[in-house]
Amino acid sequence: MKQLTLLCTAGLLVCLLVFTQGCKTEPKAVETPIPTVDYKVMMIKHPVKDFSAWKPVYMAHDSVRQAFGISPVGVGRGAEDANMVIVIERVSDFAKAKEFIALPGLKTAMDSAGVTGAPSVAFANVIRNDSTEIPQNDRVMISHKVKDFDAWLKAYDTEGRSARTANGMLDRALARDADDPNLVYIVFAITDKDKAMARIQSEELKKIMTDAGVEGPPSFFFYTLDK
Repeated sequence: MKQLTLLCTAGLLVCLLVFTQGCKTEPKAVETPIPTVDYKVMMIKHPVKDFSAWKPVYMAHDSVRQAFGISPVGVGRGAEDANMVIVIERVSDFAKAKEFIALPGLKTAMDSAGVTGAPSVAFANVIRNDSTEIPQNDRVMISHKVKDFDAWLKAYDTEGRSARTANGMLDRALARDADDPNLVYIVFAITDKDKAMARIQSEELKKIMTDAGVEGPPSFFFYTLDK
């Protein structure tokens, strides 16, 4: 009888072990992020009287920008105000780019192009970028500060690209401010603005960002690439 009891107990333990193992929740696999890169950019945002009048003047100064190691990445128009311009340019050297924006004749050129307000300028190091051609031209740039970049990036990657894609946002670029590495810039292509807005305003995302160490309210700029 004692032997039978031991056998039954062992059998129950085996069944319990198999059952609990079958019910284990597997940890979520971290998805492969967009390609890692390493280059510098200058981002300029300012209002203009008329985008169609400003653009040719901007393009006419391309050779001057090239002389300072500046090449175009993209030009966008604000989604809410089509005369709010964002220009993203790749730079070879931050010091040379700062020399360019300090040129005495630059303000005159900007005035002649119809720039109506002081530009905001940011310099950043791009660490991820997906340059694959896609049909969507709508973008949103999100910027915010974090307590610890590595901890934030782990949380961002844990959320995963597929979750953002399901909410109407495709990962396109990730950068860190040149002066403050804990200031983060993220660019998404918008495939469904309603879904994207719902996600951005959701309590779930707010909690994810808070838990990841985001400090203060993030800044959002919706724009459309000018092709």
